[in-house]
Amino acid sequence: MKITETRIPDVKLIEPKVFGDERGFFMETWNDQTFREAGIAETFVQDNHSRSVKNTLRGLHYQIKQPQGKLVRVTRGEVFDVAVDLRPESPTFGQWVGEYLSEDNSRILWVPPGFGHGFLVTSETADFQYKCTDFYAPEYERTIQWNDPTLKINWDVDSPKGLLMSAKDQEGQSLEQALAELKEYY
Repeated sequence: MKITETRIPDVKLIEPKVFGDERGFFMETWNDQTFREAGIAETFVQDNHSRSVKNTLRGLHYQIKQPQGKLVRVTRGEVFDVAVDLRPESPTFGQWVGEYLSEDNSRILWVPPGFGHGFLVTSETADFQYKCTDFYAPEYERTIQWNDPTLKINWDVDSPKGLLMSAKDQEGQSLEQALAELKEYY
C-alpha cells in the first residue's frame, strides 16, 4: 500500500496494491498498523455507501461538532473528490485538494476531521463508500457553497445548470459566512 501526502499534507492519497488474475482481484483497503505508521491513527465508527448518477455534486459538507474524518473510495464508476481545509488556524486554511477516485484506479483518500468534503460524479453512476471517525450528527452539519469564489475549486464542469444537487447543497453558505462559527469550533 502506497500512502502519499497531497498538496495539503494532512490529506493523504492511498494506493492499495491490487492483486488480480482471471478470477478477479483482491486488495487491502484498511490496515490499522500501516495507516498508523502513515499518521492516520483513527478509530472508525461508521461506514456509509451512496450511489449517485452522472453530474451529481454532493458537498461541501462538514460538522462543527463531532467533526468527521473520512476514508473515501469509489467501488463503481468515478468521482472527482474534493477536500477543503476549514481549520482557521491551519497554514492551509481555505486550500483544497482534488483527486479522481474510481473503481479502475482503486485510490482511497483520507480526509481528516476539520475538512469540508464533496464530490462530483463523472461516470454514468458511482458507488461511493467511506468510513467515518465520528457519527453523523445532522444538527451540526453545515455546507459550504460548492462554487465559493474564494475557494476557486476547479470542478471541471461546463455549466452548473446540468449539475444535480440537493437543496441543502444549493443553499450552502460562503466560506466567509462560515468563518465565525469555524473559529468557534476549530
